[in-house]
Amino acid sequence: GRNCSLLQEMDVMEKRDENCYCYVQNRTIRLQYLWSTLQVKVNSREKFMFEPISEKSSCQNSETVFEFAVCAAQILWKPETCTETSVSIKQYGEDVCFKIQPFKTEPYTVRVKREMLDGKLLFLFVAGIFLFHFANSLSRSTKFFYLSGIILGVLALLVFVLLTLKRFIPRHSTFWILMSGCCMGSLYFIYCFKENMQWLWSEHRTYLLGYFLAVGIASFAICYQHGPLTTELSITLFMWTLQLTAFVLIYCGVTIPQVAYAVIAVSLCSKGLGYPLGAACHIARKMKNHFKSKKLVFKYLTEEEYREQGETETIRALEELRSFCRSPDFPSWIAVSKLRSPHRFADFVLGFPHISPAETKAHEDKYGIGSSFLEEQLFETRPQSEQDDPANSIHEDEEDEDETHNQISFPYATELL
Repeated sequence: GRNCSLLQEMDVMEKRDENCYCYVQNRTIRLQYLWSTLQVKVNSREKFMFEPISEKSSCQNSETVFEFAVCAAQILWKPETCTETSVSIKQYGEDVCFKIQPFKTEPYTVRVKREMLDGKLLFLFVAGIFLFHFANSLSRSTKFFYLSGIILGVLALLVFVLLTLKRFIPRHSTFWILMSGCCMGSLYFIYCFKENMQWLWSEHRTYLLGYFLAVGIASFAICYQHGPLTTELSITLFMWTLQLTAFVLIYCGVTIPQVAYAVIAVSLCSKGLGYPLGAACHIARKMKNHFKSKKLVFKYLTEEEYREQGETETIRALEELRSFCRSPDFPSWIAVSKLRSPHRFADFVLGFPHISPAETKAHEDKYGIGSSFLEEQLFETRPQSEQDDPANSIHEDEEDEDETHNQISFPYATELL
């Protein structure tokens, strides 16, 4: 019901009298404005009163606890008196209205500028993603436990003190009632600190640094005295707290709530699908190992096994050849016309040995024990090696024995074939 001036991008207004200003949000969703904000800066040479105007007279329609705390803080918030202030407006948030009341007739300037990439929003979003996915490992880290205690003590001193004094509270119901009140008070403190951070840093920097230093050291001392978390239940509760904090950071780190909801849903699904995917991968590995062909193991044969296998395979091959020659499909007349001794081939097909006694005797005389071939292989190379290098005679004797061993094994194969 107020007659307020509408703000738009790149506006620069200079006024002298009391007036209210409103920025009406553009309802068209554009992803390029995901981390974009509008910065409204008001400055003057004299002090003025800055008063936010809330369109909601009641906070009952707030969707989240954080929105309820912000709404309650705006109702209880007193007008700010300063010479310079700024308001950061998200692209797809609520319509923002505020009133400027100068104490003197000095002019004040209202500037509206768009910041396409707000570093604070991007940092909150990335921190939320990182905190959610590494919550399990961070909850078990001692250093992160101490760091979390310091941050909790600085930003939510009432909650930290209540957790410290938890063992002195006999009833759980009393503890949770006090915890809800401390959480609301801490949210109000965080909102006030965020709204006045620039003013506090410029005007009361010494007191602010003293508060951070004193509360930080006290929080670290209490956490160090308590020690890191040891029980699995406390570690799990700490992990859930970190994940819930990550969701808050993700929601506050983007200007489009729908995108925040989608990212949170995808994060939950990816975390929930970890166990089924792990089980599926385990089953797949088991099935792969079950159906995978076993690795071939090569077994080296001894000389005796080699001889036995050679004899067995030779006999089996000869029997297969006889069976093939007896089959009706074998071209017997063509084979007989090309053989030198058809009578010997016929004896082989009928079951007689394929080597004659005369050939066996000639083989034994040439390659058997005491044959001239074996004597030449044993005694020809030894005199030459002894004349070349007497110092290496032992080594070369071993080589001659290996060579003789390889050459002796050849007659066995010849005899079998």
